[in-house]
Amino acid sequence: MSTTVLFLILGLGSGAVYASLALGLVVTYRSSGVVNLASGAVALYIAYTYAYLRMGQLVDPIPGLSPTADLGTGPLGFWPALLISLAVGAVLGGLLYVLIFRPLRAAPAAAKAVASVGVMIVLQALLATRLGSAAVTVAPIFPAHVYQILGSRVPGDRLWSAAIIVAVSVALGLWFRLTRFGLATRAAAESEKGAFVTGLSPQRIALVNWALSTAIVGIGGVLISPIVPLTPASYSLFIVPALAAALVGNFSKIGVTVAAALAIGMLESEATYLQTKSWLTSAGLPDLVPLLVILVFLVLRGRELPARGAIIAKTLGQAPRPRGYLVPGVVIVVLGLVSLTATHGADRAAVITTLVMAVIALSQVVVTGFTGQISFAQLTLAGVGAFSLTRIQHQLHVPFPFAPLLAAVIAMIIGVVVGLPALRIRGLPVAVTTLALAVALQDLWFNNPDLNGGYAGAPVADARIFGLDLGVGAGRGYPQLSFGILCLIVLLLAAGGVAVVRRSRLGAEMLAVRANERSAAAAGVAVSQVKLIAFAIGGFLAGLGGAMLAYQQTSADYSSYTAMGSVTFFATVYIAGITCVSGGINAGIIAAGGIIYTLINKGVPLWIYVLLVGLLLVGIVQLVRPKAARAALAVVGLVAIAAAFHHGPVQLGVYYAAINGVLLILTIILNPEGIVGPVHAQLAALRARLQARRSPARALQPVAAAVPAQADKADEAAPAARGRQPHDPARPLLTVSGVSVRYGAVVANEDVSFEVFPGEIVGLIGPNGAGKTTLIDAVSGYARATGSVALLGRKLDGRKPFQRSRDGLGRTFQGIELYDDLSVRENVEVGTTAARSAGVDRARADREQPSLGIDAYFEILGLQAVADDPVRELSVGQRQLVSVARALAGRPTVVLLDEPAAGLDAAESRWLGERLRAIRDAGTTIVMVDHDMGLVLDVCDRIVVLDLGRVVAVGTPADIVGNDEVKRAYLGTTHAGVESAS
Repeated sequence: MSTTVLFLILGLGSGAVYASLALGLVVTYRSSGVVNLASGAVALYIAYTYAYLRMGQLVDPIPGLSPTADLGTGPLGFWPALLISLAVGAVLGGLLYVLIFRPLRAAPAAAKAVASVGVMIVLQALLATRLGSAAVTVAPIFPAHVYQILGSRVPGDRLWSAAIIVAVSVALGLWFRLTRFGLATRAAAESEKGAFVTGLSPQRIALVNWALSTAIVGIGGVLISPIVPLTPASYSLFIVPALAAALVGNFSKIGVTVAAALAIGMLESEATYLQTKSWLTSAGLPDLVPLLVILVFLVLRGRELPARGAIIAKTLGQAPRPRGYLVPGVVIVVLGLVSLTATHGADRAAVITTLVMAVIALSQVVVTGFTGQISFAQLTLAGVGAFSLTRIQHQLHVPFPFAPLLAAVIAMIIGVVVGLPALRIRGLPVAVTTLALAVALQDLWFNNPDLNGGYAGAPVADARIFGLDLGVGAGRGYPQLSFGILCLIVLLLAAGGVAVVRRSRLGAEMLAVRANERSAAAAGVAVSQVKLIAFAIGGFLAGLGGAMLAYQQTSADYSSYTAMGSVTFFATVYIAGITCVSGGINAGIIAAGGIIYTLINKGVPLWIYVLLVGLLLVGIVQLVRPKAARAALAVVGLVAIAAAFHHGPVQLGVYYAAINGVLLILTIILNPEGIVGPVHAQLAALRARLQARRSPARALQPVAAAVPAQADKADEAAPAARGRQPHDPARPLLTVSGVSVRYGAVVANEDVSFEVFPGEIVGLIGPNGAGKTTLIDAVSGYARATGSVALLGRKLDGRKPFQRSRDGLGRTFQGIELYDDLSVRENVEVGTTAARSAGVDRARADREQPSLGIDAYFEILGLQAVADDPVRELSVGQRQLVSVARALAGRPTVVLLDEPAAGLDAAESRWLGERLRAIRDAGTTIVMVDHDMGLVLDVCDRIVVLDLGRVVAVGTPADIVGNDEVKRAYLGTTHAGVESAS
């Protein structure tokens, strides 16, 4: 009992630093929507500053200058050193916000978090290169007093650390609750637009809060520094338990967050004690504590982070569709063979590392670039492949090539496990969970002496097949050309496979999930299934790459697959271009140990160094003062020319990680598509110019000017293509019975009932707030509702949205919700998922030619001229029509159209009405919400009127126009007068 109490109380020391980091996370998230993953690195930098101030020196992070500056005052005392270090931290926080996170204020939370990863990489790298990796010890802050608690002798420093953090949290809570600034922070967090209207400045509020948050995390860093010696990587993983605590507090409740952090620290300490028991593993148990907390509070609760009232512009960059396989494949083979044959020794090893890391990077492209799931575990999954390979070789005696394939399958299974939380959560929490899983795998398996082969690592036997030695070789023959060619073949197959995925329907579904999960489900996409497939493919590729890396290194070594290494590798892929195959290959080129890294490590001329640093500065100038960017670029060019006269190389290799971090930040701010983005943009512009020359008359026309549809084209779109029999006109297709939707005390729909019969266009009208869109959400499965919905007599209650779509219930959205990274054709092709996956009709639908049906809808809706254009280039009216075409591509029995005429003028609305009749005549029954009463009265056979969530009238247009209650609730007298005059 006394030992248990002792270890629990010892955990208060680490719990205190977790609490300080978690408080910093809460403050930055509440004020600017940033989950600052660099909090641990910031705390480490402030702790280093404090430690050197106690020695009379000030840390100087600027490369080229002395690492420290002598203050000339001798060692400083505790209070001066603490106050100066916290002031330095506050300045650092303000600079981070102004230079990085203010330009990203309209970006999604995930992009901001990735930018904070860049900050973490930069700080860690600068501390490592400037101050070295030797541990720095710090004198105790508190008296060496021991307290007697429940029979255990407990050091007082842990208790004092916890008490100080609790006091800081109480003061912070009172600050936010009782001061005008705290009220302003809460107001800006609720609504950024509202803060502007009331005269508040969200930017100033965020700036002050960033300074405050870095000072708070600095307190934790200073308090833990006498307990945990300072090394450049010592604090970074503290962010995982801090994130777990912040999640328990919902990134808003200060008291709950601090209590959770202290509890996590205590439980981790107890887990450390339990590792001494023979019946438990000797490593990794403490890392399970934050992982389990994260899984419980994210997965079981199944919610995203609380939304802020910010204006969000969501983008991960374009994911261009490969236009072919032959030319890129030939280029890869030729460049790979030339590079391998023209090099030897360390240079050839760098080429091989490039090939292997490119395979692992392609796994990141599939998971993050295609599907939008931010995973910090892909390099860790490569470690799973590497360590599995050793077990498969030495325990199961499986030969090559089956051994690496089996290792990749094991990594694929683990990858699916890593992706399971994404079925319940989305966005940034997925990244948090994958990071926690990576840390757990690292310490439970890779760094566990019971499993990792000990200090020398787990040995890997050379690859051999039919007596042919494909191993990496040794001595003067290292590395063998045959092994390099093997790695080239693996990369070629991996890149080709990823390209096939991107060009396939699965690839379009992945991008649909990335862009908008709600809209993807409405198109019949099984979102959860697509996510798991992406994690499975990514896990297989990562495991295969990890196995090849183990063959190259002749062992599976823990240091190659650390969790922080996985985060850094994510940054590398993001810089290279995380959304496309070529970006994955570029990531291999610029990865640590790859071609670029090796060249830089050999030393580069001074002018290249000046040019690289200058371009980074130009990027910063572009952020702060865009008009001065050209002048800054000219200055950099002149300085680079002058530096060209300097002879001798400059070593940049030591700053490679820091350069990567800076490039990651600039990539997120300026160019989300990475290095390959401008290349793809130029190629797309060139193709557009060539297309314009071939078809000079091709221009985006108003939708009403489109070519009229042919009757036979409309017939091709009929649901009969799905194998259905003609419907009984006396039997309702869609039956809505007593549907009610409530949000707390608010009743959005109450006891709504109506029927829709075959061949009808039914209008759903009512004033704003009447519950029209909510009713469509309830019918299509997006809103929880009571009552019943039936299609063709089959109840849909309990069916998920994608299942209802496959049952034959299509829909569009009021906000259109297209996939901006796809072309018009690809958007509509995603809609065919419902038809292709419609139960027993799947095989028949797959045998048909869906492109004919798609082209028919393009002609019906006048989209032929823009069929291959990106939807982001279309007008609002054209986007509406693409949304309708996508819904119809699923060949629904009934389609629910939510304001299809929004963005159209009167002539275009009349034209749309003709198209809707053609679609109805082809066999698709329509339920339509719209405020264009001319369109509704013109095309609808019957109209359902809602007011305050209730049905107030159902009837023909003539009945509705003449209904006095409808006039009072919605129509007024205008439409009645028009009807009488006609």
